[in-house]
Amino acid sequence: MDPQEFREFLQKREMEIEKIEAALALALRFEAFCGERERMPATASDLSAFSDLLMQEGGNSEENYFTLLLYGRFMRNNPVFVAALELLDGSEVLDNLHRKVGEAYGDEARDELFAGIGLSPLGTPSAEKPAYTSALLERLENRFGQQACKELLANSLRTLPDEYYLEARKKFQQCQDIDAYLEQEGRAFIEMLEEIKREGRLFFSQEITDEVIAFVDQHPEIRQGVRQGNILYAIKIPYMAKHYLAETDETLKRYDYCHCPWVREAIKSGAPQISPLFCNCSAGFEKKRWEVIFDQPLRAEVLESVLAGDAWCKFAIYLPPEKI
Repeated sequence: MDPQEFREFLQKREMEIEKIEAALALALRFEAFCGERERMPATASDLSAFSDLLMQEGGNSEENYFTLLLYGRFMRNNPVFVAALELLDGSEVLDNLHRKVGEAYGDEARDELFAGIGLSPLGTPSAEKPAYTSALLERLENRFGQQACKELLANSLRTLPDEYYLEARKKFQQCQDIDAYLEQEGRAFIEMLEEIKREGRLFFSQEITDEVIAFVDQHPEIRQGVRQGNILYAIKIPYMAKHYLAETDETLKRYDYCHCPWVREAIKSGAPQISPLFCNCSAGFEKKRWEVIFDQPLRAEVLESVLAGDAWCKFAIYLPPEKI
């Protein structure tokens, strides 16, 4: 890595000078760590080992993991970039569940629920995350029942500020009607995937190929969503669509599909068992854009999920009839 070029790369992101120098120091330390392991260019396993070291030292901060993600992007090292992204992705989930249980049932009930389980520290490997999910969801269901679990998860455990979706609302308001908006969004999604493929970039964590684009284009529920009356049916693009399309083993196919870092590894290994109730969190994620567009709370339902053994995750989002 050229330190000056990395510094300039960070400057373009308008980072503060002291943060740039701290990020540069961490990146150089990571390279030295990989050099000691005689592994250059760095691999995903190097990132994992370095993360373990940061956790031991108390340096497992969001800022440090974001630096490693930027390092992976700067070096065009996709394995490192993806490994850092997967450590950051959804890291707020248990904190938000902790907060929501306290708000709904009080601090005592919350503390009892998390007793002996706790909150997973940032940097927890993906393989260890399902154990937290399984234990907490089992306790939630036993103590409060399925409906209460759904209500806790209904608005997602992800942190989703309205500001993320204001541009979508603006585009919607500029369209003649919802169907025109859906058609526009479908075209834009395909065009974006085509651009990502041409430039050799990743779509979040995955490679985009002609086969992936064709698959998305053939499924309007993935491409843009399909409206029937006031119900919008939506299916998520596979998390690793290239592998999903090539895989023949049904279990591994569902593993390649799943986006959730808190359950994905359990699908692959078969343990621990996690209730498909948890997928209501994903339904909450899917409806958020539409809640901002219509400026009101909406209901979403899980129709199919890979956690329940289905081939993909399909949701019904109930839009306000008077605004359709």
